[in-house]
Amino acid sequence: MPASFLDFLAGGLFQFGWLAMLLYLLVVTQVTIFTVTLYLHRSQAHRGVDFHPLVAHFFRFWSWLTTSMITREWAAIHRKHHAKCETEEDPHSPMHKGIHNVMWKGADMYREARLDRASIEQYGKGCPDDWIERNLYTRHATLGVVLLLVASFVLFGAKGVAVWAIQMAWIPFWAAGVINGLGHWWGYRNFETTDTATNLSPWGVWVGGEELHNNHHAFPSSAKFALRKWEFDIGWAAIKLFASVRLAKVLRVAPSLNLRPNIKVPDAETVKALLACRFQAMTDYQRNVLKPALREEAAAAGAKLRALLPRKLRKGMVDDGRWLSPESREQLQRWIAERPRINTLIEYRARLAEVLESRSHDASEKLKRLQAWCAEAEASGVRALQEYSARLKGYALQPA
Repeated sequence: MPASFLDFLAGGLFQFGWLAMLLYLLVVTQVTIFTVTLYLHRSQAHRGVDFHPLVAHFFRFWSWLTTSMITREWAAIHRKHHAKCETEEDPHSPMHKGIHNVMWKGADMYREARLDRASIEQYGKGCPDDWIERNLYTRHATLGVVLLLVASFVLFGAKGVAVWAIQMAWIPFWAAGVINGLGHWWGYRNFETTDTATNLSPWGVWVGGEELHNNHHAFPSSAKFALRKWEFDIGWAAIKLFASVRLAKVLRVAPSLNLRPNIKVPDAETVKALLACRFQAMTDYQRNVLKPALREEAAAAGAKLRALLPRKLRKGMVDDGRWLSPESREQLQRWIAERPRINTLIEYRARLAEVLESRSHDASEKLKRLQAWCAEAEASGVRALQEYSARLKGYALQPA
């Protein structure tokens, strides 16, 4: 207990030292991160996992207390990000709004997106709408962080106010800034998705597993973000712990591919697998068809690949230079046009992407187009295309 009023101002009721306060800060900020990744993101926005009502309500309360974010608004803004990813309508695309702005003004972009009530109505369906959500968490959204400020001062004095300020900046910086910004700017990619999402680290620990952002964009509804043997998702570890004591139920995880040998033509199992794993198919094409062809071009020219085609342009080849400057895109297109074999492979990839991304609900029509693509690939005389077609025909989903 404080011996005097000045002691109370300095350390509050608990009189913790700075080391104890640092430990407290790490604990409470990680609980907030788990609230965002487990509840707001994986459960509410994408319906990948359901939590027991007691756990779900704790997350709702903690979000209100530490962030003042409203579940329905957060879910709606995030769903819109996926629906409009890397377009002018994306609430926080660094490709359109600038990496500096997303990194340091992510919270401002979130507040701006909240004002678009039509989008909140469109994308925010299915979120909690009970009495306490309407009359406390939504109507008095900022009351929670004010109560937290008061409690922090009473318990920890001036140190508590400093810790509270860091808590208020934690999610805006790490989630709105780092994940939404750097997670679409820098890192490695397991899947050639149609956006710029990257994995910042194979070990998702500091930001609850959200570091595995490319994996998430490849399979948005999966409750598990780690998709390679060497990757670790601490959020998934928490979900499994909750599930082991019946406080969580996993609804969806990313499907796994089974490669069947000696399939003569694509069948219904192939189409089913491609609908679920289309980004895996495009990633396989990039790695097994285009990359070897680029290396062969360099060998034929007697040069190293980086001298023949700069890395920036090679990365741009994945998406036909969508994110390159107009000058660089034109340079890439000229380079491809001068190399008939590479040009052929690019054309085949574009036609395959058109088949896979077709929004037609007619599975038989998609199957016919896929069979035609495979037949043409096998008749092309290009060995890499023939081998890829054989692999593609064998796609099937692993039994759950």
